[in-house]
Amino acid sequence: MNITKDKVVSMHYTVKNSDGDVIDSSEGRDPLLYMQGHRNIIPGLENALEGKAIGDKVEATIAPAEAYGEVIEELIQDVPRSAFEGVDKLEVGMNFQAQSEQGPVNVVIKEVSEEKVTVDGNHPLAGQTLNFNVEVVEVRDATEEELSHGHAHGAGGHQH
Repeated sequence: MNITKDKVVSMHYTVKNSDGDVIDSSEGRDPLLYMQGHRNIIPGLENALEGKAIGDKVEATIAPAEAYGEVIEELIQDVPRSAFEGVDKLEVGMNFQAQSEQGPVNVVIKEVSEEKVTVDGNHPLAGQTLNFNVEVVEVRDATEEELSHGHAHGAGGHQH
């Protein structure tokens, strides 16, 4: 069976950045499950896996546009330190949820000074080219429930 729309795929993967540093891996864990054609994984990887079958090993280099997008400079902003009232210690790397006109946005602190805090609302992997090594472990038809929910269920997939 080949990977096509509405198939549930079980895969082991390792993803590295351009410097060869491992960003994430399923090594030592259950394989990742996703449903093809439902935007459960980044578009570039989904495209690279289309048509593959059990046992196939895929190496794919995914550009930012097909991964987590380019860095959007407007999502990097300086906000007054007073916006973090009640937080005793602000440190680079801390995550917060901010309210925007489009709803809640996750931000990461990039810089802290006496008067301001620089936050970044971009995905942490925005602007990065990602290098995947994937092994397809299983391909099966999605269940009716998975199709109605738009994602895979079970170990390595979404749990309800």
